[in-house]
Amino acid sequence: MSKFYYTIGEVSNLLDVKPYVIRYWETEFHQLKPRKDNGRNRQFTEEHIELLKKIKHMLYEQKFTIEGARQKLKSDRKAPEQMEIDLFAQPAQPVKPAPTKTEKAQLVKEVYELKRQITGFLLNLHKTSTEK
Repeated sequence: MSKFYYTIGEVSNLLDVKPYVIRYWETEFHQLKPRKDNGRNRQFTEEHIELLKKIKHMLYEQKFTIEGARQKLKSDRKAPEQMEIDLFAQPAQPVKPAPTKTEKAQLVKEVYELKRQITGFLLNLHKTSTEK
């Protein structure tokens, strides 16, 4: 890279993401604030591009959530000696797929069964304490 500033289109092509994704990331990551010229066109520096690469890697490769990536960047900023991103690092909490309707129904059944058992236990406990 040899320019001082890059347009959002150039950055989009470089990172292989759509421009609207970059604009969205600007709203989510306060560290990402490209300069805007008189025409309100964004001007990205090489530092911005490196930050965008880190964000993309965390979100797409490491499967961080936006909040998780935000926290990781914040902790990296606090520890500058560890600013290099570990390409083999695992996200703090692995992303789990949302439960299916069948799994949700099974969980609801289990909760109701636990409630029934606890209610029975409490009734028996109450009976034994009043019989004495």
